[in-house]
Order: sequence, then structure tokens, then C-alpha cells
Amino acid sequence: MHVPDGFINAPVSVAAGAVAATAVAVSLRGARRELDERTAPLAGLVAAFIFAVQMLNFPVAAGTSGHLLGGALAAILVGPYTGVLCVSVVLLMQGILFADGGLTALGVNISTMAVVTVVVAYAVFRGLLKVLPAGRRSVTVAAFAGALLSVPGAAVMFTLFYALGGTTDVAIGKVFTAMVGVHVLIGIGEAVITAATVGAVIAVRPDLVHGARGLAAPLKLRVDGRLVDAPAAAAAPAPAAARSTRPLWISGLVTALVLAGFVSYYASSSPDGLEKVAADQGIDAKAREHAAAGSPLADYSVKDVSDARLSGGLAGIIGVGVTVVVGTGIFWSVRRRRAEDLTATATAAPSAH
Repeated sequence: MHVPDGFINAPVSVAAGAVAATAVAVSLRGARRELDERTAPLAGLVAAFIFAVQMLNFPVAAGTSGHLLGGALAAILVGPYTGVLCVSVVLLMQGILFADGGLTALGVNISTMAVVTVVVAYAVFRGLLKVLPAGRRSVTVAAFAGALLSVPGAAVMFTLFYALGGTTDVAIGKVFTAMVGVHVLIGIGEAVITAATVGAVIAVRPDLVHGARGLAAPLKLRVDGRLVDAPAAAAAPAPAAARSTRPLWISGLVTALVLAGFVSYYASSSPDGLEKVAADQGIDAKAREHAAAGSPLADYSVKDVSDARLSGGLAGIIGVGVTVVVGTGIFWSVRRRRAEDLTATATAAPSAH
């Protein structure tokens, strides 16, 4: 759903940029409460994983494909504020390095793909957890529902931007129907990917999943062929701070590299939902060439590398590497700022006499 330059006029693009900048500023402050020494590097990994999976377009209808937006996944894994930042980092890397998503439309894309998806998904996720039985399965079900609804939510937001500042004369009703219709289907794919990923992380490290904090399944022991609850002393887990996140980080990074470097070659080549709707409805009549169209990595291929498989794979690996480095750097800086704030507060506290 990367909006290119030229779909939305300058005034609305500027306004969307202001909205996105405000959301990012609020998220930077909010992320200080979500990130700690364990989750800061994992947030960078989440951003890199989203980048990788976004390269895997999957078919959803005749001549149309979809890809992960990632807002729901990021919000549930690392928190809503950090989730907005994760997707924003991905969009920034894609726009600057890969000419994917217009630079003048960056505010539109962040507002649509980062802010709206996170807000919708996390609201649905938290609402369902209040009524579902406590347990890992409920977290996965709530993640599925939140992700499913976040994608058409983003489509509605794009339609609103188009209604306010579309550069072509297309009936808003047609845009709304086409966008929501195809993105409901894409939402199913988003929901499957999100639920599967959240479920996999919960299975090995539920303490690192923001949306599953406080979730503790009793340890089971097999006695005479039957599973029974372990005694309290045996069931007590090791302190979360004492458990290394390195195995999860390494396995997640390797997975992202494999997806972007190898599996992406087999992704659907059909236009994604927005591209298809734009072509069918004439929304793309005034689309402009991307300012970074001459980039060495434009269109997710390495310039001057003739082999398509090698070119795309190298671009994907570079993208994952750059995203994890930039993302981790940002999240460590946010974490460090929180530590500085806590130190300053403790120092400024009046001593008792």
C-alpha cells in the first residue's frame, strides 16, 4: 500500500506529514516506557523482519497481490508506540533506498501504514483480550483479529486522504469500495502471518511479547503417561532478566535474511492492492517518478547485477541489514534517553532530613 508521489496533492501531503511527525514524536516518548535493555535490540529485529516479509507479495485475487503491513505485528510484539516507530523506520528505508513509496508521500504512508494499522490492531487486540479466556491461544486469536481489521482500516485512511487531496477526478465511492474490498482479502494474509509469528515467539519467549506480558502457562510434567501441573517450586521460571535474548535475536535475523534474500524471489509479481486499484480506477494518472528512481537499490534490485535472482536477493539482504542497524540504533537511543531521565529524576529528588 505504498503511496507514490503524485497521488495526493501538496497541501494534503504536507498536512499528512505534520500528522506523521506528531505521531512519531509521541511514539518516541511513549517508547521510552516500552523499551528496556532486552527489548530495544528486539525492536530493531522486528523492523528488519517486517521489511523482509513485506518483500513477499502473496496472491489474493486475479491479477492482485498483497503484502504484510506490519503494524499489528509490531504493536503486539514490542508495544504500540514502538510499533509505530518500527513501521516508520521500514517505510523510511524503503522510500530512500529502494524507491518504494513516494518521498513527498512519506507522511501519507506513515499515517496510513504505521499509525492507523497500529491504533486499529492494538485497540482490537486489547479489547478482545478483556473478554477472551486468559491464555496463549487467546493472544494469538486476538492478534489475528487485530491484524485482519488493521488492513482495511489503512485502506479507509488512504481513501480519506484521497477524498481530501486526490489529484485525479475519481468518485470517492468507487475508490472506497475498491480499496476496502481488496484490502479485506489482503487482511486475511496479514492476519495469518501476524498470528503465526506471534504464536511462534510466545511458544519460546512469552516474556518478550509485549501483548502477552503477565501470561504464564503452568509447567506440565508427564507422570505415568499423564500431564500434570508441576509443583510451584519446579514451575518457577528463571528471572526474565537472566534469560538471554541472543538465541531469539539470531534466529529471527537469520529468518529475515532468508526470507528477503531467497524466498522473496518467488513472491507474486502481480501489482499490490493499491497499485491494482489505482490502475483500474485511473488514480495513477498523475503519478510521478520517484526521486530515488536512479538509486543503486531501486525496485529491490542491485544496479548492474544482471541475474534477477542474485540482484533481488542481494537487495533484500542489504535492506534487512540496513534496517536492523538503523532500527536498533534508534531504539537503543530511546532506551538510553529513558535511563538518563530516570537518573536525572532520582538525582533531583529531595533527600529526606
